[in-house]
Amino acid sequence: MVLSRRLLFRSGIWEIARPRHPLTTGHVLIRLSDPSTEFTETSAADWLFCHNLLRAALDEVLGAKRFTVMFAHRWHPLGAAVGEPVAESSTPTFHLFARWESESTTPGRQLAQPAHHRVPVPEDILDIVDARIRDSLQLSAANVAKAPTGQVGSAPSATSGVVPVQVPLPPVAFPPAPFPRVATVDAARHHSVIEPASGAAAISAVLPAELVAMGSALGALPLTSGLTGFSCVAIEGGDPGEGGDPGEGGSPGEGGNPGSTLRIHAVGRSAAEEANPMVDLFNLPEVSFALL
Repeated sequence: MVLSRRLLFRSGIWEIARPRHPLTTGHVLIRLSDPSTEFTETSAADWLFCHNLLRAALDEVLGAKRFTVMFAHRWHPLGAAVGEPVAESSTPTFHLFARWESESTTPGRQLAQPAHHRVPVPEDILDIVDARIRDSLQLSAANVAKAPTGQVGSAPSATSGVVPVQVPLPPVAFPPAPFPRVATVDAARHHSVIEPASGAAAISAVLPAELVAMGSALGALPLTSGLTGFSCVAIEGGDPGEGGDPGEGGSPGEGGNPGSTLRIHAVGRSAAEEANPMVDLFNLPEVSFALL
């Protein structure tokens, strides 16, 4: 079964939608409404707005407490696409996977299967959940829209039934963001980790300018040995006492739990690669903890 992409909410720049291939009930997209939009502080602020809004809705509807974001940069999953969601279009898209105690399957379990073996969530279940998510998104956004810093979005589509709301604008002038920390985890496998300079543990704690700086750091990673792009997994940190802390000499993933800092794992990809590097990435304890 292949569903049509189902719009749940549209903000000024980004939209929240159910993917055509939902791997779990908590699998939702954040994608650009206009693919030509550049990733600036303004679009980053709107992305954070949608991300935080979506997480609150998934918590309210599903009781989700843990979240992982996956996305591709200059790369489209090919063939079996083991370890990553299938590409739906060339539009910049972020896959958010919510986790909760009573989930019937996990993102990692689904992603470990070839794309044609993955079992999508039944549509009748999604109908009920998506109606609740849409209501939660609209109500929360309407509350945010009452803030005096809001701005009215573009006119709604006549057929979408999803009304854009006022989105809180970032400050007019952004302070320069310190360049993120970039570390090579495995040079042979072209695996790097990007961390915010502030040491923020959660995506919600990252400022728009800092998010743009992390995107710039990703774009600056070298495309050597025939690489064309990167598969990326963003993993939030836990309490400071959990897992290894790179700032104290620990390597990412030590201890079996996420560390204290948000990390974007970026793995180099090529259509000519001899082995799928996502298999090794999933073996890292902190990635397994987040997805499996």
